[in-house]
Amino acid sequence: MKNYNVGIIGATGMVGQRFVTLLSGHPWFKIKVLAASGRSAGKTYREAVGAKWAMKTPLPENVADIVVKDATADMKEIASEVDFVFCAVDMPSEEIIALEEGYAKLECPVVSNNKEHRLYPDVPMLIPECNSEHTAVIETQRKRLGTKRGFIAVKPNCSIQSYVPALHPLREYGISAVLACNYQAISGAGKTFETWPEMVDNLIPFIKGEEQKSEIEPMKIWGEVKDGVIVPAAKPVITTQCLRVPVSDGHTSAVFVKFERKPSKEEMIKAWREYKGEPQLLGLPSAPKQFLNYFEEDNRPQAKLDRDLEGGMAVSIGRLREDILFDYKFVCLSHNTLRGAAGGGVLAAELLAAKGYFD
Repeated sequence: MKNYNVGIIGATGMVGQRFVTLLSGHPWFKIKVLAASGRSAGKTYREAVGAKWAMKTPLPENVADIVVKDATADMKEIASEVDFVFCAVDMPSEEIIALEEGYAKLECPVVSNNKEHRLYPDVPMLIPECNSEHTAVIETQRKRLGTKRGFIAVKPNCSIQSYVPALHPLREYGISAVLACNYQAISGAGKTFETWPEMVDNLIPFIKGEEQKSEIEPMKIWGEVKDGVIVPAAKPVITTQCLRVPVSDGHTSAVFVKFERKPSKEEMIKAWREYKGEPQLLGLPSAPKQFLNYFEEDNRPQAKLDRDLEGGMAVSIGRLREDILFDYKFVCLSHNTLRGAAGGGVLAAELLAAKGYFD
């Protein structure tokens, strides 16, 4: 695989910092540009981040002295220096749309962590193990944008990336209804316990916009490509609740599922353990060797014990049992800033690179 020069737009935020840590030693992708708002532009990355560095590992020395560019004002310069960019910015929605389309129209592909383009029918929203075929709509998007090389690809909301992968191999049994209660870590809000002390010994039963995204986005993931666009799936019916809990990293979901053709417990566990997606078949650098991991123990998965499984890119499942209202219930866990955010973005970029979309 050839090497690519990449930029990180929004490099000073928590997800941007995670992109920095993941890409600093990446075998295919080399950090060429770091960009943020005008407040950080002109400073070295070390100066721009300062005490806001939230990662558990030290700031990588190979990027510490890179001078941060202005993500908007320096757009043309950035686009000319890199093969594609990762985008994780905190801006008003209309400004994010303009920013990402601006880079794409400068023939610089964008792999986005932001929500603004997720429901566009010609923008692939990738969980690479589940819907890699959706990259086919990029050609339609390029026609809409008037580009030859530029496009936008996105990753889904972190809230769905524990339970959608767990449900995905079970779709052959006809999933008709899903209830998912999602218990979300504080890093999903860009916070740590040091910056959000009121979350200690607390639970907040509302996260703005999360439940709508958690119910709508899976239908696009499971949609079909027809006439160059993604047509969302018509079923299953999904209802969710999303709560913020005092956990640093790792989103846990309690899932209830009803089938048209009820499988046995043994069939479900076999489906999980044997499932491989295109990232595993291609041997992509960030792909977990075992995507879905089932634990027999009654007290697993646990965020503290299992969120970092396979570099935080695996999904953990446990407590499968029959239910008196639905057919089955189980618990699943994913690392929200790795699989659910920056790591999922890096894996999506690896898939796009392997398919030749950056060439």
